[in-house]
Amino acid sequence: MKSLAFLVSSLLLVTGVYAQDKGYRDTYYPDPYISSKGPVENWKLMRQLVMTGFGSSSVRYEKDKIPVGVKPAWQGTAWKGEKVHTQVLLWTNKPLAELSVTVSTLISANKDIIAGDNIEAGFVRYVKTDEFGQGCGHRKPQDFDSSIVADAIDRIKVIPVAANTVQPVWISIRVPATAKPGKYNGYIMIKADKNYRLSYSVKVVDKTLPPASDWSYHLDLWQHPAAVARVHNVPLWSKEHYAYMRPYYEMLAKAGQKCITTSIMNEPWGHQTYDDFPSLIKWIKHADGSWSYDYTLFDEYVSFVMSCGITRQINCYSMVPWSLSFGYYDEKTGRDTVLKAAIGSAAYYNHWIPMLQSFALHLKKKGWFGITTIAMDERPMKDMQVVIDLLKAADPEWKITLAGNYHPEIEKDIYDYCVASSLEFPKEVLQERITNKKPSTYYTCCTENYPNGFTFSPPDEHVWLGWYAAAKGFTGYLRWAYNSWVASPLTDSRFRTWPAGDTYQVYPGPRTSIRFEKLIEGIQDFEKIRLLRELYTKNGDMARLKKLNAALAVFDIRKLKTITATAMLADVKKLLEE
Repeated sequence: MKSLAFLVSSLLLVTGVYAQDKGYRDTYYPDPYISSKGPVENWKLMRQLVMTGFGSSSVRYEKDKIPVGVKPAWQGTAWKGEKVHTQVLLWTNKPLAELSVTVSTLISANKDIIAGDNIEAGFVRYVKTDEFGQGCGHRKPQDFDSSIVADAIDRIKVIPVAANTVQPVWISIRVPATAKPGKYNGYIMIKADKNYRLSYSVKVVDKTLPPASDWSYHLDLWQHPAAVARVHNVPLWSKEHYAYMRPYYEMLAKAGQKCITTSIMNEPWGHQTYDDFPSLIKWIKHADGSWSYDYTLFDEYVSFVMSCGITRQINCYSMVPWSLSFGYYDEKTGRDTVLKAAIGSAAYYNHWIPMLQSFALHLKKKGWFGITTIAMDERPMKDMQVVIDLLKAADPEWKITLAGNYHPEIEKDIYDYCVASSLEFPKEVLQERITNKKPSTYYTCCTENYPNGFTFSPPDEHVWLGWYAAAKGFTGYLRWAYNSWVASPLTDSRFRTWPAGDTYQVYPGPRTSIRFEKLIEGIQDFEKIRLLRELYTKNGDMARLKKLNAALAVFDIRKLKTITATAMLADVKKLLEE
């Protein structure tokens, strides 16, 4: 295992990370990773003590290594309604007490503007990571190479910078849908030991990307509400908890999220996460053997998430939990009880039938039944067949979601079907599913070294995911965790199982990340590809359509063994700018 070229601060400093509870967006958390020795001699070769320039959004810049390929200016290209980004870099061989960044209004030659409130600057922060290793499975930190990587994006006003370090700044420009086509010029002012001014421009093309709420891409990042309560140190389901959750869910809605993750039983995933998943439904078995179900919390939570902008689908986990144990309150004994029942057993059937019938009636009264699914992940086909038959017996209109292997025997019974990235739907099956408006997506997890969204993954692999979906005909993408945080997610993304970063894509605060921003870039590209295909088909522009389809044909996971995602995207991205 390599030694880390930095000093770790005291426990008091690290545990101070969560001091952001009061005004969490604007509070600085100390950096426990301070460069110590590093290649000091290289830093002495700098032409001046502090230097700046534009880097690439596709690179995680090392904290203690002088960056290469830096440019004095940057020009981006965007559709109307699109968000684009770049990185500004500052590197210094003397300590800076305060670094701040401001952005100007973008102005075209015709005096049209993109106002400054559409442009954000965030300091890129560093987090400890490990390596893929064997992928899934329990792991000990000492068995894996560790390092620090750039990932979290902190929207604070100022930050200190140590000597002999690099401080990246993430710049996001959201082009209004009402912007007029043309080239817009502006500048970024960096205040360090003195002021540094960097010029940049954005070329707006005459095409419009619809708002995220209208994107067709079926994005399903699983939410973990209990994790929010823990990192902000507030009671679960309290008013404070909901207040803290809102910006996380609104940020997810702006990425085009379609699904609400709900747990209809305790621990559908068998305590595999740092924070447990409590049930949103209280199951009560009365003394006479009858059942009742309290949906108060379920209704409250779903209504809340919908108010944040996520309204398309409610996924309910799970009738096939990993531990096959089912908790409920036993009125006769006066305590919480656990039923252990095999899939397909009489006990299992008797436990679920009355609940599913009651739940269906409740959802119909709420007007939610048509958008609700009973969801399972990575379950054997025989278990799925039992569940399908049981659901049909309870109410034949129940919809089912499954993430796992492709089983042709049950495909027609699955409404929302998500297969592993190594698999594809047969072409005729996929076409029929799309015709019937059934979500047909793919997922990545701890199984794949690439493409993936670990904290050590190349950023452009997240962009690549959107292009792969477009190339293979998938309607979207699933990842099992949006915010299932580890013990200290702002500083250490490693976990007792799975490669680092597998459990979350954004950070407490809420703070976005390089990974999350690049995921959005790939989704936007997917939507642009869809719109261009429609446009070229409508206009009979077969030459451009053929060129675009040919570009998509190169997107094959096996090619990532020898070609980076960045290289594969370099030329084809230009086709979306025409």
